[in-house]
Amino acid sequence: MRFAALVFIASLALSLAPARAADPNREYILIAGGVSLSVWEKWKAQPHDGWWMNFIRASRIRIQEFQEKLGPDLNVTLLVYRPAYVSRGRQDQEDHLSKIGSIRDTFRVRLVYFDTTAEMLSYLNNGQPRARVKIASLEYFGHSNKACWMFDYSNAIDSASKVWLHETELGKLKRGLFTEDAFVKSWGCHTGESMSRRFSSATGVKMIGAVGKTQYMDEQLPILSSVAGRWTQ
Repeated sequence: MRFAALVFIASLALSLAPARAADPNREYILIAGGVSLSVWEKWKAQPHDGWWMNFIRASRIRIQEFQEKLGPDLNVTLLVYRPAYVSRGRQDQEDHLSKIGSIRDTFRVRLVYFDTTAEMLSYLNNGQPRARVKIASLEYFGHSNKACWMFDYSNAIDSASKVWLHETELGKLKRGLFTEDAFVKSWGCHTGESMSRRFSSATGVKMIGAVGKTQYMDEQLPILSSVAGRWTQ
C-alpha cells in the first residue's frame, strides 16, 4: 500500500511539473500556397478550391497538432503566398489576409508573406540565423505536380501557374539548413513521383510526397484520393 502511494505521488508530481521549454533553435515551417479563382474553375467538372481556406486550414490544423504535442512555445513560422489571397479576397469581397492574421494571433506563431519564389527561398536560407536555428520540420500545403510546387495555380492564369518552385531549383537551398531528424512533407498532388527524390539529392533530407492525387479536407489533414495512391520518399 505504501508503494502504491509513492507511485501515485510520483505520478502526480510528474503531471504537475512544468513542460520543458521548446528549443528556439528548432524551427517548424509550414508553406501555404495560393488558391484558385472561381472565374477559372466554376465551370469545370472537377473544380479546384471551392473553399478559399483549403491550404490555410490545413496549416492551422498542423500548427495545433504541433502545439498540442510539443507545447505552445515552439518556434513556428507560417509562410503564405500573399498575392493569391489578395486576388481571391477581391473576388469573394472579403479580407482574407486579416483572417490569416488571426491564426498568427491565436497560436502566437510567426507569419511571413511572400510574393515570389525567391522571397520564399530567402526565408528558408536566411530568415533565421541558420548557423544556429535549424529547420526541424518543413511542410507544404498547396497545388503541385510531380516536378514543382505551384503557388498560384489557376489564380492568375486558367489551369496554369506563373510562380512555382521547380525541382531543378532545389539546389538554391543551402546545405545544412535542417536538423538531423528533420521531417519534410509535401501534402500536394504527385510530389512523390519525382520532386521528393530531387529534394533528397539537393538537400540530403528525405521528403515525403504523394504518388497520385491528394484531397484537402475541412477538419483534418489532406488524404490520398487516387485509387492506387500512396505516400513515398
